[in-house]
Amino acid sequence: MPKTMKQEEVTTDTLLADLQAVVADAEALLKATAGLAGDKVQEARSRAEESLAAARERLIDVEEDALKHARELVSNGEEYVRENPWAAIGIAAGVGVLVGLLLGRR
Repeated sequence: MPKTMKQEEVTTDTLLADLQAVVADAEALLKATAGLAGDKVQEARSRAEESLAAARERLIDVEEDALKHARELVSNGEEYVRENPWAAIGIAAGVGVLVGLLLGRR
């Protein structure tokens, strides 16, 4: 079953929100364990800080890619409307009629 654009957006939004939560939780954990001593703790903190930095970079990359993709979609939509103004008007009118019918049923 093919995914619709809305399903992909929800998946991407959910992934970004989850990644942001993980980064925030990891930062809080690192702050909470800052006073602990010991070689193993310091080693674990170092690895966690490296992983956190990598996750932050990846999150920034994903957000930039999502914004770039959104801009391309908007540009493509604008181009389509410019090339096919009557088709765009027809589609908008059809969507308006459907929304009106759905709202009228309530």
